[in-house]
Amino acid sequence: MNVYLYLDRDSILHRLDPRTKVALLLASFILAFSFANPLYNVGVLAFQLLLVTLARAWPNVLRMWKLLLVIAVVTAALFAVSAPGDTPLFWIVEQESLAYGISVALRLNVLIIAGLVFLSTTTNEEIALALVRFGVPYRISFAVSTALRLVPTILGTALVITQAQRSRGHDIDSGSIFARVRKFTPIVVPIFISTIRSTQVFAMALESKGFNAGGVRTFFLNPRFGRNDALVAAVSVVVLAGALWLRLEGHGGIEGYRG
Repeated sequence: MNVYLYLDRDSILHRLDPRTKVALLLASFILAFSFANPLYNVGVLAFQLLLVTLARAWPNVLRMWKLLLVIAVVTAALFAVSAPGDTPLFWIVEQESLAYGISVALRLNVLIIAGLVFLSTTTNEEIALALVRFGVPYRISFAVSTALRLVPTILGTALVITQAQRSRGHDIDSGSIFARVRKFTPIVVPIFISTIRSTQVFAMALESKGFNAGGVRTFFLNPRFGRNDALVAAVSVVVLAGALWLRLEGHGGIEGYRG
């Protein structure tokens, strides 16, 4: 099982400057929080799925479809019974609260899909380089890049340890939810030990290579801001400006919602 999200493709989003990808990610986040009406958020989701198509990142999105579905259903249900509204629909659910719950569910899915598009088209090295070129100190950029790199490493270790325990006859699939949690103890402990050991080795490797040494730092990657970057930046600005104009004109809200 591949635990890495980056997809080696030759798409228009892959060829963009990493700074443009970061800006596109931020623009997607802003769009996700621009509207409260679910009909408008459906349009935002459609725009995000267009980016998925341009990035050829559907394999990663399809890998997460169960998580996206669970988040959508649970979020919509929670807000439907807890958010305030004026028009009774059924039981304790108001029409406005249900609409807002669906909107929040769509918003969360847009955020997750936007992150998947970014990680599917951007390597860890490009992320660190983008942060440095935005003026972030290299140590912070390196820490962010390292954290993103360690997540799939830890997941891979967890899969290996789980398979090893199953091969030794350790049953983790039967019993109640509490019994399953207790059965995961022989798996969690080796994961923590392996992670700590890997972190110590990684720290020694950094020290041996003079990570804290001074001097001008150079980079192997040297992406340029080209015409495609300018096109994507222009489209993002137009879309954000349109969303801001709609909100200022009073569109995109839920009439009767008192949240």
